[in-house]
Amino acid sequence: MPELPEVETTRRGIAPHVEGREITEVIVRQARLRVPVPADLVERLVGARIGELARRAKYLLVPLEGEVPGTLLWHLGMSGSLRIARLGELPKKHDHLDLVLDDGAILRYHDPRRFGFVDWLSGSAEQDARLARLGPEPLSAAFDGERLFARSRGRRLAVKPFLMDNAVVVGVGNIYAAEALFLAGIDPRRAAGRISRERYDRLAAAVREVLAAAITQGGTTLRDFVGGTGEPGYFKQRLNVYGRDGQPCRRCGAELRLVTLGQRASVFCGHCQT
Repeated sequence: MPELPEVETTRRGIAPHVEGREITEVIVRQARLRVPVPADLVERLVGARIGELARRAKYLLVPLEGEVPGTLLWHLGMSGSLRIARLGELPKKHDHLDLVLDDGAILRYHDPRRFGFVDWLSGSAEQDARLARLGPEPLSAAFDGERLFARSRGRRLAVKPFLMDNAVVVGVGNIYAAEALFLAGIDPRRAAGRISRERYDRLAAAVREVLAAAITQGGTTLRDFVGGTGEPGYFKQRLNVYGRDGQPCRRCGAELRLVTLGQRASVFCGHCQT
């Protein structure tokens, strides 16, 4: 599933090609996504001009200026991607939606599993129920060890699913939670409420380090993901634990272990993470 670095990579990749451009045509090939494509989307979008793209958690926000201003809320689901195509470039299988722009560029949405969606917001995006209850961005000043420590008191939940709770902090999915816990030296099975403030300071710093590195590398391509330019993400080559169960720890050489936490596979080093 595309996580925060993949969505941020997508935003950065497509923004120079779409910001300030007018939408001249909308082509919907498949409207039956996780949230059905709004029936009046074509009517709303044609003639609108795209503003500055933003990201909130794993959502991409595309503001539109026109007679009826609003925002496209885009979620890539488990296998979705947005890329820039050109007029005359034939759509591939699972290319479900095109926004044709006034310079001939096409913002093309591809989603083999159709678990993603694009929706129209007419009011303030911050008031949408899907965004209103989200925690802080992990790369913002609002996220730190103090917040993790305060939110974890009395919690028996294992620290890995606690870190993946979007009400605690957004966008730290399975891959990056596993990697951050490794860097911080914390066993993912440890109860969130039994971790010290000092260790949460290290964990918050590790989250920021891992996400920033993943964004620099263009995200992590495990199967379907490509960025806005059609290139895969290369952070996979830097993974220390995720997907490496049974292999030697890059730090100490011990065999990495696999457990299930919150119905998600979690790999860790029993020697380096305590």
